[in-house]
Amino acid sequence: MSQRVGIGIDLHRFGEERSRPLVLGGVTFPAEAGLEGHSDADVVAHAVCDALLGAAGLGDMGLHFPDSDERWRGADSLVLLFEVAARVKGAGYRLVNADCSVVTERPRLASVREEMMEKLSAAAGGPVHVKATRPESLGAIGRVEGIACFAVATVEESGD
Repeated sequence: MSQRVGIGIDLHRFGEERSRPLVLGGVTFPAEAGLEGHSDADVVAHAVCDALLGAAGLGDMGLHFPDSDERWRGADSLVLLFEVAARVKGAGYRLVNADCSVVTERPRLASVREEMMEKLSAAAGGPVHVKATRPESLGAIGRVEGIACFAVATVEESGD
């Protein structure tokens, strides 16, 4: 079987208002300020989406879910990931593995990492691994101005 690899990167800044919850990997952090974005701004799910789309040669999230389209305003990013997985399958590929690194000073993710991996894996249709690193006060993310995520995904021809 032929395998392909894609990379996804997403970052969002924290919003000025605390009216929006923070969502990372499908897990809500009610005590934290949310990120700005057209959908729910889940940088983890978005990075995995772009990695999958790239691996399958299907472009990026902006092509499939443009922020100019009001249908996607406030969208649950796990729903978007599920849709991306369907499009990847429709293109003749299946997810072998995805791995992502979340770059954030806060919140700490260790206590919810397993839950994030379960939710992301279910939506993506294959294993998604999550890890986190702190920027140690370096740069905008280190000053807690936002959160970033880097993801890589491997897909293979499904043979369907």
